[in-house]
Amino acid sequence: MHKFTVSFIREIEADTAEEAALLLYQELSKGPVPDGYSVTDEMKVTTEVKLDRHKADEFASIDHTADPGNW
Repeated sequence: MHKFTVSFIREIEADTAEEAALLLYQELSKGPVPDGYSVTDEMKVTTEVKLDRHKADEFASIDHTADPGNW
């Protein structure tokens, strides 16, 4: 199993870092999740990934922990 760092960028206006984090949390809990990400692998190679919303929703609905490849 490989390790990746997955991130996305949202510019949020706030008075403090904590408020910015809370505003991001609020946004994510009420709206659609982001579909564009920056993914960095163990070799520090970064790839921009844009997910197909339908395929991503389908993937999210499946319990991938049952896959023997994840054990």
